[in-house]
Amino acid sequence: MAKSQETFSKKEAEKKKAQKRKEKEQRKEERKANNAKNGTSLEDMMAYVDENGNITSTPPDPNRKNSIKVEDIVIGARNNVEANPADSLRKGRITFFNESKGYGFIKDLQTQESIFVHINQLTEAVKENDKVTFEVERGPKGFSAVNVKVTK
Repeated sequence: MAKSQETFSKKEAEKKKAQKRKEKEQRKEERKANNAKNGTSLEDMMAYVDENGNITSTPPDPNRKNSIKVEDIVIGARNNVEANPADSLRKGRITFFNESKGYGFIKDLQTQESIFVHINQLTEAVKENDKVTFEVERGPKGFSAVNVKVTK
């Protein structure tokens, strides 16, 4: 008489696989039964953003709609310094300077603008609250001060 090909461990492994399949099928059926999306419409799932940037479930009021001209949209940083700054010397005060990193900012006394300055553009050492004269040059990220000199 021949021995059975199925051993006890093989039978147990098959029972475990069958049990796992059965549990997985039950979980699938439970998810189907409890699914909240079955009865909801597209309108119930929509979200809107109000004028303050908050997410709401109510659509915006078309009477409060603001129209914006394409010309008014600015992409990138807006510089208030005139497009072609005069090459004349400007006067300002160092509002911030980080010696370890080698950069700072000068506040123009006439226009009250903050202008970037790098340590390579200094003719002498500066510290915060020093009065300086400088020229303005357009750099890759905006205007920066060049030929910066301390005034007494």
